Amino acid sequence: MLRYSTNHNTMRLRAFLFLLAAFLTLEAAAQKGGFDGIGTNMDNLYRLSDAQTRSISPENPTGEKGKGGMAKEGTASGPARDLGPGWKVNPFIRIAAHTTYTLAEIEGGGAIQHIWMTPTGNWRYSILRMYWDDEKEPSVEVPVGDFFAAAYEYKPISSLAVCVNPGSAFNSYWAMPFRKKCRITLENVADEEMILYYQIDYTRTTVPDDAAYFHAQFRRVNPVPYKDVYTIVDGIKGKGHYVGTYMLWQSKSNGWWGEGEIKFYMDGDTQYPTICGTGTEDYFCGSYAFAVKDKNGQQQYEDYSTSYAGFHVFKPDGAFKSQTMFGMYRWHITDPVRFNKDLKITIQALGWRSGGRYLPLQDDISSVAFWYQTEPHAPFPKIHSKDGLEIVR
Repeated sequence: MLRYSTNHNTMRLRAFLFLLAAFLTLEAAAQKGGFDGIGTNMDNLYRLSDAQTRSISPENPTGEKGKGGMAKEGTASGPARDLGPGWKVNPFIRIAAHTTYTLAEIEGGGAIQHIWMTPTGNWRYSILRMYWDDEKEPSVEVPVGDFFAAAYEYKPISSLAVCVNPGSAFNSYWAMPFRKKCRITLENVADEEMILYYQIDYTRTTVPDDAAYFHAQFRRVNPVPYKDVYTIVDGIKGKGHYVGTYMLWQSKSNGWWGEGEIKFYMDGDTQYPTICGTGTEDYFCGSYAFAVKDKNGQQQYEDYSTSYAGFHVFKPDGAFKSQTMFGMYRWHITDPVRFNKDLKITIQALGWRSGGRYLPLQDDISSVAFWYQTEPHAPFPKIHSKDGLEIVR
């Protein structure tokens, strides 16, 4: 018995040492491979990487190394006429009415890490599209204001994924990896020319095998049919995780409008969802109708903007802006909703009527769904025409 026990323990020790050596070998290989430079944060900002930083702007439209500020003529040729090349000759672009401009076209692997832009005109009338690798249909198709959680007019937003700063400075920090190619366009569907200052910061690097592709889809229903639910997104097919929602909600009746529940149907759910919320304001990390009492004891909406969620109200002006509108965002950064096969998300438009009964509402609701998934993605619904995008108050 003693000999058997000794041999058995020796075998277990050898097996442990073998597994330990294998683990250390893999760890050394991973360390040798180095940091890919994509997922930067305060915890790994000290790490070196072989990734290459590049940036696209009107002053360097190709993003090539050492090719910035070379324009001899441009949109600011007049102010720079006494100074010449290198002195802010082409800081912005003009996009003619009913035309599409390619903001970026990048060959090879890498990831978009930051986008800044200041579009003029009606933000609903500029359609942002993004294409990954060789796909013909966009993975992102959203009016530019809605993409940056600012569909209607300026409100400051200070979140991890998106910042909106004075006076119309849109910033996106969503990581957007691609393996072969990236193309970003902006379509001006307005009847007037628009001006755009922009900068797209990206890294050229090897993208890890488990990196999914970024997607964003716009929807609008005006009005929501009586007793229908509003669909935020449907038809997502593949493996991935849902990371955010932005909504613009125009109420068409008095009283509270956000009693409805959000529902996540995933991986074969049919009649009933896996995730069911408790109310609209609850999903957007607020409570009790987004309201607090003022000094007179009256309930008032209160704006907030945090890292993961925010809410802001657009009030009537006492004249022709007669309807109240609400903007809301919720980023699932620390709590992504993971799915393996499919995903559908709905929310109820629900208020109150007499007798303590729920009232199905017929409001004007728009949304943007943000998620990562494997490709190919399911086709998006056709985006609205200019009239269908218009916000009328």
